Amino acid sequence: MGDPKFSRAHFERPSHPWEAERIKTENELLKKYGLKNKKELWRSQYTLRRFRQRARELQALVRTGNQQAEKEREQLLRRLGRLGLLPLEGTTLDDVLALDVEALLSRRLQTLTFLKGLAFTPRQARQFIVHGHVSVEGRRVTIPGYLVNRQEENLIVYDERSPIANDLHPVRQGAQPAPVPVEEEPEGEAGPAPAPQAEAPREERA
Repeated sequence: MGDPKFSRAHFERPSHPWEAERIKTENELLKKYGLKNKKELWRSQYTLRRFRQRARELQALVRTGNQQAEKEREQLLRRLGRLGLLPLEGTTLDDVLALDVEALLSRRLQTLTFLKGLAFTPRQARQFIVHGHVSVEGRRVTIPGYLVNRQEENLIVYDERSPIANDLHPVRQGAQPAPVPVEEEPEGEAGPAPAPQAEAPREERA
């Protein structure tokens, strides 16, 4: 058991760091979901890998008739259903093995904040979350990688203590600057007289 002040990393680096196809795919995911660095992507991949590893273990135990494995299988499927990674009913362990990393990335608070229209871009959504402008179910959450469950998905709003909660805040989507008032001339009054034009010099006769 390690020191709690020095927790181990919850991700694994790629075994082959210079794979062109993998690097291209990772860069596309970073851009699509507005991730800060590849560690965030690797962390999601690590979480997904643990779910799939547990599903394979339970598959082997269920085939032997293990009753405890049956209970843990139902618990795992219910947990993934609450997280929105799987449907709530009619799922199997094969569905867990079919999950990809984008399933987890789409459930991050950063992604859902952008999809709900609270930010213009995923990166702006990340900035709002880190600066404490977003709340989930009435509590402020400052972790962009927080996995939002089904019950909390419709409760993502601007934090009531944030100045962005004001509809007139300039960074709100749809907000437009107030029109500049134009002074109208009163009727019956002529405008300023035009400046007199200089006459062209006359040609002298010979």
